[in-house]
Amino acid sequence: MSPTSTPTPSGRRTAPAISPEPSRSRWIALGVIATATLMTILDGSIVTVAMPAIQTGLGFSPADLTWVVNAYLIAFGSLLLLAGRLGDLLGRRRLFLAGTAVFTAASVLAGLATGPAILIIARFAQGAGSAMASAVGLGILVTLFPEPAERAKAIAVFSFTGAGGASIGSVLGGLLTDALSWQWIFYINLPIGVAALAVAVRVLPRDRGLGLAAGADVPGAFLVTAGLMLGIFAVVRAGEVGWGSAYWWAVLAVALLAAFIIRQATARTPIMPLRILRSRNVAGANLVQMLMVAALFSFQVLTALYLQRVLGYGATATGLALLPAATAIGVVSLGVSARLIARFGPRAVLLAGLVPLVGTLALLARVPVQADYVTDLLPPMLLGAGFGLALPALTTLGMSGAGPDDAGLVSGLFTTTQQIGMALGVAVLSTLAAGRTEALTARGVAEAAALTGGYHLAYATGAALLVASFVVALLVLRRPTGDGQVTAR
Repeated sequence: MSPTSTPTPSGRRTAPAISPEPSRSRWIALGVIATATLMTILDGSIVTVAMPAIQTGLGFSPADLTWVVNAYLIAFGSLLLLAGRLGDLLGRRRLFLAGTAVFTAASVLAGLATGPAILIIARFAQGAGSAMASAVGLGILVTLFPEPAERAKAIAVFSFTGAGGASIGSVLGGLLTDALSWQWIFYINLPIGVAALAVAVRVLPRDRGLGLAAGADVPGAFLVTAGLMLGIFAVVRAGEVGWGSAYWWAVLAVALLAAFIIRQATARTPIMPLRILRSRNVAGANLVQMLMVAALFSFQVLTALYLQRVLGYGATATGLALLPAATAIGVVSLGVSARLIARFGPRAVLLAGLVPLVGTLALLARVPVQADYVTDLLPPMLLGAGFGLALPALTTLGMSGAGPDDAGLVSGLFTTTQQIGMALGVAVLSTLAAGRTEALTARGVAEAAALTGGYHLAYATGAALLVASFVVALLVLRRPTGDGQVTAR
């Protein structure tokens, strides 16, 4: 039976209802969403270890090479919120399929690139496709699994793809680049993307969406997309050359986003109804996630740099060294997080997960110059298992305030703050590390010790961000009621 929209007492039409899917189809659909999400997450990290080979193969200058990563991040981060709302308006299934197709086609173009310009264009298109698919993934998931216990299990699987994907990407990127060529880090997306599309067409629930008339706010769409794009560009630029040259870009981005908020408060059909931020769990979970991800994505980036620049690890060895963290996260996320959330509630599990994560960065803030992997690095890697508790619990809380009309928008907002947290964390903590290293070098400290001192400062700052996220979670977040909606207190 096809889905139909239903009017509310006020005459406002709600999102079309989706008929319950058979249990087996729902879990296959979850597998498709997780696979597509993993593919886009992998692509954010798989490129980093292949950068030297890409530079040699296509003749990138050192300054332009960073745009292989930045073009993807800017498109991805700036389009997520718009894509989430379009999913609510046009249908989340439709947008997921279109995004996966765009990402897959852009991956082939990236592999076929014969010069820097083509690769950067392809990377931007990959980011746009990723935004379309990722923004609505959680929205589809919460409609497929309305029952809290099953939803917790589904979110645990979804969360693992995000938590472990970056580490897996580092290993896979090194192996493909060493064994074949850098082009294969893009070509590998073709069979995965085609298979995901073939299955998704059959198992994802059909939904017609609310229609563009319910929220086709073109000025608002322009303001939020331009504001996020300039904001992420400013953060990326600051990470490259410092905040001095990025200052006015950041000011313009803030002005555009402020204009967007004003527009949403006055528009008849806003692209992001501000009422969704009245939910303490939606607003609080997004803030907690931004702080948490800023600290933990930087942990991965800085640890990879420490392993290579201080300890002399190669690309593949670095990926393998980070793998225990991904494994620990996967075991906890897939093995116990859903049961703990069902028993103790997502808020308690989130708080419990943040504690060992603070320990991870606190231990790394004391790592020596001549570190032993087993005694100095493996313990904080294993404490990273706390992310396997924290992220599924946080996702459950963040989506608990989403109604059927706004699931795509709330999903897009949640993913947007994740990307902003990643970009801000890397820019700020990398700048702190570089500044500390320069100061130590100027005082005559040896290069390895100066680098380690810089990483110590960045890790300590990351630990402070995690403490702040714990405080916000403790004071702001509330446990959802049995029907998945947050209690009004």
